[in-house]
Amino acid sequence: MEDGEALSSSEKQMQMQQQVEEEEEKRETSSYRYWVRGVKEDAVPLPAPRKLSPKDVVSQPPTHHLGSVWNRAGTWEEKNLNNWATQRIKELLMSLGSLDFSSGKAQLSDLSKCVGDAFLVTVRNKKRVGYTYELTLNVKGEWTIGVEKKSVNGYLDIPEFSFGELDDLQVEVRLSEEKNLLHQDRLQISQDLKQFLQPVREKLLQFEQELKDR
Repeated sequence: MEDGEALSSSEKQMQMQQQVEEEEEKRETSSYRYWVRGVKEDAVPLPAPRKLSPKDVVSQPPTHHLGSVWNRAGTWEEKNLNNWATQRIKELLMSLGSLDFSSGKAQLSDLSKCVGDAFLVTVRNKKRVGYTYELTLNVKGEWTIGVEKKSVNGYLDIPEFSFGELDDLQVEVRLSEEKNLLHQDRLQISQDLKQFLQPVREKLLQFEQELKDR
């Protein structure tokens, strides 16, 4: 009987140990499931895709961009403005009136040379403009030489100039071959015609500003 009771006691201990292990396992499993469930309940739900309505589109703030429609990112785009620039330079310079001098007067008659380029560049949605030109203006006038009035034709050559360089603008005078003009008379007429430099510069400054405003 003592052996039987000892065996029965041992079996009971084993059974109790098994029960304790099973309860601990159940407790751990239950705790794990509760933790997972709790995380799911507290987690922020994923955003669901929604199609914009016409009202939503209208309410969007406008995005200001420069350049063409295809270049929404405004990365790099260069626009040639030669046609506009050449025509505008001629319009502005031909609008100059005549200049009076101590012994004569003269006016611009034509823009016989206008060579160069004008452009607008959009870089990272920022606008930049530039140009490079060289000009030749035809000029005609009348001077009193001694007691006689003489007609004189010539040219004003303006060497290459670029955006932002108009303070350094220069003009070179070329007179047509006039056989009846003395050397000193030619020098005086050339000095007179150089007075066109300032009004020409002012017109080109106006052109430069209009180019910047485009």
